[in-house]
Amino acid sequence: MAQKLPTIYPSKGGTLAAPSQNASLGLRFSRRHAGTPVRQHSSGWTLSAISFLVIGLAFTAPAATSVRADMIPPQPQREFRGAWVATVGNIDWPSQKGLTSAEQQAELLAILDRAVQLKLNAIIFQVRPACDAMYASRIEPWSEYLTGAMGRAPSPYYDPLAFAIAEAHQRGLELHAWFNPYRARVLDTGVPASADHISKRRPQLVRQYGKYLWLDPGEREVQDYSLSVIMDVVKRYDVDGIHFDDYFYPYKEKDAAGKEMDFPDDSSWRRFGAGGKLSRDDWRRDNVNRFIERVYRSIKSAKPWVKFGVSPFGIWRPGYPASVKGFDSYAELYADSRKWLANGWLDYFAPQLYWSIDSPEQSFPALLRWWAVQNSRGRLLVAGMNTTYTGRGTRPASTDASARGRGWPPEEIVNQIRIARGLPAPSGHIHWNMRTLMRNSTLDDVLKREVYQQPALIPAAPWLGGSAPGKPRLTVPGVASSPASRVTWTSSGSGKVWLWLVQTRSGEHWTTRILPAASTSLTGENPLPDVVAVSAVGRNGNVSGPAVVSLRPQAR
Repeated sequence: MAQKLPTIYPSKGGTLAAPSQNASLGLRFSRRHAGTPVRQHSSGWTLSAISFLVIGLAFTAPAATSVRADMIPPQPQREFRGAWVATVGNIDWPSQKGLTSAEQQAELLAILDRAVQLKLNAIIFQVRPACDAMYASRIEPWSEYLTGAMGRAPSPYYDPLAFAIAEAHQRGLELHAWFNPYRARVLDTGVPASADHISKRRPQLVRQYGKYLWLDPGEREVQDYSLSVIMDVVKRYDVDGIHFDDYFYPYKEKDAAGKEMDFPDDSSWRRFGAGGKLSRDDWRRDNVNRFIERVYRSIKSAKPWVKFGVSPFGIWRPGYPASVKGFDSYAELYADSRKWLANGWLDYFAPQLYWSIDSPEQSFPALLRWWAVQNSRGRLLVAGMNTTYTGRGTRPASTDASARGRGWPPEEIVNQIRIARGLPAPSGHIHWNMRTLMRNSTLDDVLKREVYQQPALIPAAPWLGGSAPGKPRLTVPGVASSPASRVTWTSSGSGKVWLWLVQTRSGEHWTTRILPAASTSLTGENPLPDVVAVSAVGRNGNVSGPAVVSLRPQAR
């Protein structure tokens, strides 16, 4: 019986079925760019295993218009999976001040590699801890957390943000630049401010409050200044997102007698607020609201594909929902975060829900579901999770909700992820923080086994527009000089490809790989997968229909 050549089918699109979670096929991927390491497993496809290929020929997609139903790949999982990498105080990176450039780069590469191992898809990288820069800024000085001296560049010179972006993108990760819009200085670091720090150049914009210096959000020049810093990064760097955390007006400080102090903004209030119709509290909230909206619109005007995300304190106000008690970020931080979500002034919303599932007054699921109801614009709702609480004990999370450091079992985080997956709209989560994921192998193993079996695409953002790239073109070459054969693919030329979605079927099980645009071929293990399907993914998460190849010989 003669054998037919492998059949390649272009298909009309995928189905809505969830991908199988128990496939174990390993793949080896090659990149075009020299110097990029190849990730591979222990065995390849042998030449004997693919003897049905005609040596020296390449077979591309015929003009078929449909495929068998069992060859159509399932829809990939969609989920924002991120981790914060904090640089202030050397929390996550670099591990200490004054490391050599090579040591800093090695630590950052280890972080990115761990993210890939865990099948995360986004890194939230703090680039402006306190009116300083983890990048080559034209506006603010180099951060002291790099070299130990504010204003001193790394030596040998490199740009940490440019390096992080390039290495993240080579691994198929998004890199979001995280800014603190108003924190100007941590005063007890033992390092003097450089002459070009804003506290020296424009002290009229800065207020001392407790152990910190802050930009005054009520000063119109402050709004212009911080926006200029953010947009400088948006325009000069290929970032995938801009991110704010929960610091707007600062958390309350106390004086020597233990009495809470009000933020010292009398000057800006007298000039810009006192003569208006708003109360002082409402004026402060309006200052933040206008800045959030302005940042969003400025980003979209410059680069519509760059996402804007905010991770506010997880409770908007006590009593919302009714069971919730605790800190009032609306009244204390002047952060009307519900308004930002309702008005669509952001692309993803990541409230810091740093409590356990069973916490009676700050229940993780109760708060997350309340936020889901507020999300009338259908933005990505991403749960901020306090992963640092895990692995330091064995008590149930419900008994430790108010006791930092006593420990949650890893299953607490696993179950929080599953709760987020139950939301009706696309969602995800961000781990605080990356250092925990670097040091807690028990947690990492549980995550990989229970919830991260397959990689996930970040959910599409249809409000950002854009169309899917064209369906890729597949080629199955016969190779005379190599002990293995490959499936290769190229762009159809329609739309820029950001990622490749590669799905393989062995038996009844599908396995998913998400590869950077530079990866354009694969070699699988022996035995061969039955089917390989490749789809192109655009920058906004839109996915083409799959091009499909059957690698099993067929009798005639």
